[in-house]
Amino acid sequence: MEAQEGLQLRIDRWRAYVFARGAAVEDVASAEGRLREQAARLVDAGLDADEAFLVALRRVAGSDDTSRAFARTYSDELFVQSAESDDEPGPARSAVTEFWVMLGCAVAAALAIKVPALFGQKLSGGFSDFYAANFSLFVLPFLATYFVWKRGLSRRDIAGLVAVFVAGAAFVNAYPFTPGGSTEVLAAIHLPITLWLAVGVASVAGDWLSDARRMEFVRFTGEWLITYALIALGGGVLVAITVGVFESIGLNVSPLIESWVLPCGAMGAVIVAAWLVGTRRNLVGGMAPMLARVFTPLFALMLVALLVGVIWTRGIVHVEREVLILFDLLLVVVLALLLYAISAREPLSRPGLFDWVQLVLVTCALAVDVFALVNIVSRLAEFGFSANRTAAIGLNLLLLVNLAWSAFLQLGFLRSRRSFEAVERWQMRYLPAYAVWAAIVVVVFPPLFGFA
Repeated sequence: MEAQEGLQLRIDRWRAYVFARGAAVEDVASAEGRLREQAARLVDAGLDADEAFLVALRRVAGSDDTSRAFARTYSDELFVQSAESDDEPGPARSAVTEFWVMLGCAVAAALAIKVPALFGQKLSGGFSDFYAANFSLFVLPFLATYFVWKRGLSRRDIAGLVAVFVAGAAFVNAYPFTPGGSTEVLAAIHLPITLWLAVGVASVAGDWLSDARRMEFVRFTGEWLITYALIALGGGVLVAITVGVFESIGLNVSPLIESWVLPCGAMGAVIVAAWLVGTRRNLVGGMAPMLARVFTPLFALMLVALLVGVIWTRGIVHVEREVLILFDLLLVVVLALLLYAISAREPLSRPGLFDWVQLVLVTCALAVDVFALVNIVSRLAEFGFSANRTAAIGLNLLLLVNLAWSAFLQLGFLRSRRSFEAVERWQMRYLPAYAVWAAIVVVVFPPLFGFA
């Protein structure tokens, strides 16, 4: 009885999906009858509802493009759910064991930030060039270690991760950077991007070629950011209260907090936030889509207002460098918001108002990106190539391609000419382009521009 109810729910989803894409009633009715018959036989043969439905769907609707698209999406969902169920506590991966592994990695990351002090690199009194270039190397290897243990990566995948982290450390520390130069700053900014995507390989158990698994990592990243922000806010309140209480009794604990509590806490919280996302997913997973829906229209309005304001006060070209940097930062935030909104959306639901709002956001971001590109090209013509200007034009060109094709695919989805799967697939397959560009900035830019 339970299996039959499960089959009914899955058939209802399939029927709604094909009807939403213009299938004829008589065709759906004919296919549904054969689908029910095949699925029932497979259940009687011992398959569960998910397996029986998927096999029956592939047999019955193998020549139908709409049903094939549904089957691909549904099988991806099953793959992700299966991978998540593998993470549930078991004999070798119990919740208690995972907690202690997480705690060990968090403590190791917290202490790692203090190790350079043994060799004369002081953290207190300012964020030195050394810490700026290496801060991601103090924590992300331990986050990767946590995922290696949790997912059970192969030796080959582990060797690849180690190679990426060792290469990153070698490039940012062995290059003869000019102190405070542009290439040093660019390397410090782009190295964490490359390393974070390396962590992504560990988080998806090395299966980075799967679009569904990349989407899972995008979803994890959004939920991790929210969780980390909440931990930081709570920690800030706790620190403020602690300082106030000790000052009231005549003790100054600010130096201790600045030297140990804040840096160590910030590093350890990266691991703790990842653990919370995995074990308390329902708490953050319900909040994140809501935040995406709230901020998507707000960012669209802000981009329009900002673009109109800049053109009104400064014209189309010869905009200040600081304004262009602000535009690029906003575009990166918009891209992150877009990615997370896509990852949080139900793939099989029909187009709605929020999908139109997303199209408006992408269009506004595309207009801002074109505006920024016009000004960057103008600055290149006037001042020539530099590390900063080359990095800026590279990023904006990457965003231009992504946003333009995203707008095209989103419009096609809204007009029922293609499924939402096409939008997801484009974003997931474009994601490595950012990691490649970040690696180029870290590895190639310094010698190309004389380490200045």
